[in-house]
Amino acid sequence: MNKPILYVKQGCPWCIDALSYFKQKKVDLEVVDVRTDPARMKELQEISGQSMTPTLKHGDFLVKDFDLDEFELALSKNPQAAKELGLL
Repeated sequence: MNKPILYVKQGCPWCIDALSYFKQKKVDLEVVDVRTDPARMKELQEISGQSMTPTLKHGDFLVKDFDLDEFELALSKNPQAAKELGLL
């Protein structure tokens, strides 16, 4: 399976928190700054129906516009995704 993709915007405080969280948990991500790549912004909008960040996509697991509590809640509801991400 491909690396999880984390869509971010430079300077976004929730994105900074998410990047720190995934670094601490040693999750290998593809980090995409949608402000510097308009094609990737369009991709974000197509997969999530919105343009807010951070948004994480890994296979069918999608968590959009989250803070860390929301992300952990999504993981708790999707133990297979948590396992695949190495967060279980």
